[in-house]
Amino acid sequence: MFSEYIESALRRAKYEALGNGTYMATVDGLQGVIATGETIEACREDLIEVIEEWITIRLQRNLGIPALDGCVIHVSQELMAVV
Repeated sequence: MFSEYIESALRRAKYEALGNGTYMATVDGLQGVIATGETIEACREDLIEVIEEWITIRLQRNLGIPALDGCVIHVSQELMAVV
């Protein structure tokens, strides 16, 4: 479930070359998800980590996670109460 969501997010990623020769990536629909890297591949690897952390924080704070291309992450409210 998480890997499918991350793959959907990566398909939406927009990469931008910065003036200092590094790269930045954002994902449409995932507010606050920003990654950087010395190369596009390094930026993509950082983006994967940022998305994973973003999902974790949203789950910990019981915040909604938007659907991406039909991929949805559902969390039981009962589970959240136990944690």
